[in-house]
Amino acid sequence: MDSTQKLNFLIENPRLDVELKNIAQKVLNNERITFDEGVTLYQKGELSYLGVLANYIREQKHGDVTYFNRNFHIEPTNVCVYDCKFCSYSRLIKERDQGWEMDVDGMMDIVKKYDGEPVTEVHITGGVVPKQNLAFYAEFFQRCKAHRPDLHIKGLTPVEYYYIFKKAKLSHYDGMKYLQECGLDSMPGGGAEIFHPEIREKIAHDKCTAEQWLDIHEQAHKLGMHTNATMLYGHIEEFWHRVDHMERLRDLQDKTGGFQTFIPLKFRNKENQMENVPEVSVIEDLRNYAIARIYMDNFPHIKAYWAMISRDTAQMSLSFGVDDIDGTLDDTTKIYSMAGAEEQNPAMSTQQLVELIRKVGRHPIERDTLYNVVTDYKDVVFEDAGASKKYYALPVVN
Repeated sequence: MDSTQKLNFLIENPRLDVELKNIAQKVLNNERITFDEGVTLYQKGELSYLGVLANYIREQKHGDVTYFNRNFHIEPTNVCVYDCKFCSYSRLIKERDQGWEMDVDGMMDIVKKYDGEPVTEVHITGGVVPKQNLAFYAEFFQRCKAHRPDLHIKGLTPVEYYYIFKKAKLSHYDGMKYLQECGLDSMPGGGAEIFHPEIREKIAHDKCTAEQWLDIHEQAHKLGMHTNATMLYGHIEEFWHRVDHMERLRDLQDKTGGFQTFIPLKFRNKENQMENVPEVSVIEDLRNYAIARIYMDNFPHIKAYWAMISRDTAQMSLSFGVDDIDGTLDDTTKIYSMAGAEEQNPAMSTQQLVELIRKVGRHPIERDTLYNVVTDYKDVVFEDAGASKKYYALPVVN
């Protein structure tokens, strides 16, 4: 039974709740669901029901294709002026002896380490410190592009940019335009957390507001950049806060069309100020991915980080709306492992990642940042494990 048949079978079930049946019919008809219907999905939607809807949408958009990419990660600092309660990664300025602060030369050393390797993207994100200012990042972007012009620079989030532009007395548009001219290509989705001030004030009171975060993405979109968006779920928020968050993103996407991927991020409670908050179950993880796929109808892609949620859960997520599980890792990022992610020393070769995708009947494709196909692995036959080192191990998260 294919995904369309499964959805029709679900709709014809006489025991299905009327509200859920109406939502399923909307999905079949390619109609947008409302805010209240999004809340209903969280309140009433069982995993099997949500999976049928989300997988139908996923396969309508992408068939069996599952994407990954080759990138590497630079974290310029884990020292930060902000005090986010959920963060296990950063160290406040007064604790900077426990952290690191790189200079531009050090960042370029990391770029040069991948010379000759078939990576397509460098991802830069970390803490916020005064000395890593507009001039600092302008110099790095310029030097990075001069050294390797074909390398896509996906750099920083609105949390960093808001601070940097405010210090430089630049508007969001002018600041993004200047850094784009220096070599910045796109922006990742971090720092969104939960938009609603009721929650944001409690978990991230001193960083940029939801409105500021959204405006910086809007200005990037006006400049032709593509960006991603995240949502930190599974802590003190209620279901309607998640829907409110997705609604704001969906509205901006209607306006600009500049978002590529939505990435739900699971709250992990290790070594942070919210250790008392229990983590949600794998069932809730999968429900959340599915509802995101159903609600975010104008976002092309839904991504799950396998290193954050485990390889097994990542495989399951491919039946619950997810079509991208990022790349293999070489442990160059500490943001997730320091928070208690499933994979404390993540590493997966291209062959392992491709086989992980194939084992659940999906079609693995290596992409670049803009989802252009780099390598179609559908019919690739790998050599024995003894020769596997010839397949480059992808270095990190997107």
